[in-house]
Amino acid sequence: MAKKKRKKWMKPRHRLVRNLLAAILGPIARARYGIRIEKFKEQGKRPYLILYNHQTAFDQFFVGLAFRGPVYYIASEDLFSKGFLSSIIRYLVAPIPILKQTTDVSAVMTTLRVAREGATITLAPEGNRTFSGRTEYIKESVAPLVRALKMPVAIYRLEGGYGVQPRWSDCVRRGKMRGYVSEVIEPEEYRAMTDDELYARICTALENDEGCVDGEYRHKNAAEYVERAVYVCPHCGLSRFDSHGDTVKCLTCGAEVRYLPTKELQGVDRPFPFRFMTEWYRYQCDFVSRLDLTPYGETPIYEDKARFSEVEIYRRKHLIAKEATLAIYGDRYEVRTPAGTQILPFDRVRTATVLGKNKLNLYFEDKLYQFKGDKRFNAIKYVNLYYHAINEKEGKQEHEFLGL
Repeated sequence: MAKKKRKKWMKPRHRLVRNLLAAILGPIARARYGIRIEKFKEQGKRPYLILYNHQTAFDQFFVGLAFRGPVYYIASEDLFSKGFLSSIIRYLVAPIPILKQTTDVSAVMTTLRVAREGATITLAPEGNRTFSGRTEYIKESVAPLVRALKMPVAIYRLEGGYGVQPRWSDCVRRGKMRGYVSEVIEPEEYRAMTDDELYARICTALENDEGCVDGEYRHKNAAEYVERAVYVCPHCGLSRFDSHGDTVKCLTCGAEVRYLPTKELQGVDRPFPFRFMTEWYRYQCDFVSRLDLTPYGETPIYEDKARFSEVEIYRRKHLIAKEATLAIYGDRYEVRTPAGTQILPFDRVRTATVLGKNKLNLYFEDKLYQFKGDKRFNAIKYVNLYYHAINEKEGKQEHEFLGL
């Protein structure tokens, strides 16, 4: 019996859709984000692997506007778990699905297949938008992937995106940003490198620290929802925060901080030790990396109300409880619903990650659970504290990877 021929991933309609979206979204992107998108004039007809640093919710469109022809994005599974909407997205632009913060062999194989068809592929190696203004952790696996694809690598840098739209914020500020190809790494170049050297080259090329004054980014609600990103107060430790307008307040000690148009932080009722979010966020990670978890065997570190769902990967979500209580302890998560309490020991959780601004995904054994709290829900703490516990169990030193 003849072997069935596999359908091509690339379709003629993808080029048509790309051109249509460019005509519609280009003017919108420039007007809304104040971005200057520099076309990659040296592209020619060569397919590229595009690596970019992730700053705003619109980044993938910025990349697409800089290159000619369709670009195939490697995207997290959440995009493919929205039922009919996901089917439309697949049909129009055919992104490549990947399980976020996991080693997804099938995603690698699909990427290789698409590359063999001569497609341009794009990936944000961080796997996360920055919460602080500084490039997030990049997994070492990016170097072997680059080597396997054997494509020229275009480094696409985004600058000013954190000022215009911080991940924790719902508003887009008036300001300026820029997107451009900063360098190309040719296959003959990286063939001469070790994986460590190639990894270092990629990290250096994508590194961007917006903990600086580089312009003004104005909005009346500049600090709104910063509590999605911070949960450690430099004055009193683990805490909760509440933000309104351009200020955020610690609900434990009452300290207030103003977020200025320059991205600087200014103490309202007392001096604040950090000038930018990058510094506060780094302090938070250091604090968590040193935190003693032994007192939290019976007392939760945090607990929040959240919508509780199970995700049928690449298909849809199934609601378990409209309102569950999610709690984290020193060695486990607990999920309390009207049906009872479910215990998720850390040693049976494969990984934890944040999607979007503040959705939490827990990969528990063979299941994927998702928690969506209210607008002020902080999902980061549930990821950071989990990874700190895992790091301690594995005997890793302080300041190790905390999930983002």
